[in-house]
Amino acid sequence: MKKIINDPATVVAESLRGLAVAHADILRVRDDPAVVVRADAPVARKVAVISGGGAGHEPLHGGFVGRGMLDAAVPGAVFTSPTPDAVQAAVAATTGPAGALLIVKNYTGDVLNFETAAELAAAEDLDVRSVVIDDDVAVKDSTFTAGRRGVGGTVLLEKIVGAAAERGDSLDAVEALARKIVAQVRSIGVALTAPTVPHVGEPSFDLGPDEIEFGIGIHGEPGRERIPAEPADALVARMVEAIVSDLPYEAGDKVLLFTNSMGATPLLELYLAHGIAERLLAERGIVVERRLVGPYITSLEMQGMSLTLLKLDDEMTELWDAPVWTPALRWGI
Repeated sequence: MKKIINDPATVVAESLRGLAVAHADILRVRDDPAVVVRADAPVARKVAVISGGGAGHEPLHGGFVGRGMLDAAVPGAVFTSPTPDAVQAAVAATTGPAGALLIVKNYTGDVLNFETAAELAAAEDLDVRSVVIDDDVAVKDSTFTAGRRGVGGTVLLEKIVGAAAERGDSLDAVEALARKIVAQVRSIGVALTAPTVPHVGEPSFDLGPDEIEFGIGIHGEPGRERIPAEPADALVARMVEAIVSDLPYEAGDKVLLFTNSMGATPLLELYLAHGIAERLLAERGIVVERRLVGPYITSLEMQGMSLTLLKLDDEMTELWDAPVWTPALRWGI
């Protein structure tokens, strides 16, 4: 295993220190427990939007802390849920009378630990609510989950809900919007290689040189099936069909298409795949109104990609376009 690290036991803490000095104008990192918060937190009269999960998916979640998106992110160890006390610390650092919304990916540890933190906050008379995202169409139940996994749709959810909170929407309105997005977003991912967790030191699974894991999770979980390697046209068509048939999406729908690198897939290949996906959606009469392309929810150095579709309405489109200023997403300011 070759990685640019010192000690696997300290890799997350050292990475967070680097994040803090690289983006000191946007965020702060608090230690013991580790929490990433907006530099201007708490923001008065605003619903706090908080998310988190195991490290290894950067820039998710710490890279999305800042104006117009997250007020705080709670990192765990690599591919490991953060503890309830860390989530509680994020709530304490950011939440005022307007309350807070916790965005939780559907992994058993995340759900349990964030729910525990919300209960502890309620005991302190804070209005803290949770929304669980489960946008992965690949499998119904999987390693780490009961039900579908939360994957690429998390990025879109955090951006749109963050914008609603930034403009001053109430907690009821922000929560309702989040649930609407969860109902209208779908994703699927594929892997060409496995990631290597630093403290494990070997790939998470075995994949032959001519094999693709179709429907992979963001922690190296098994997918829907293992298929022979195939050209991009066929692979992307397989992915689009899996997503479009699930909601289903129909002719005339306006969507946001998010084409994501799992960590090691270069933009040369990612843009190629994105172009194919746009063409296939156009052939179905589905209108791509907004786009995001790049490595925004990764799985360490996994070579692979994911596609996410969000069915848009006018409000979601407006909130997607709203100003955002974070380490990973920046526009409109």
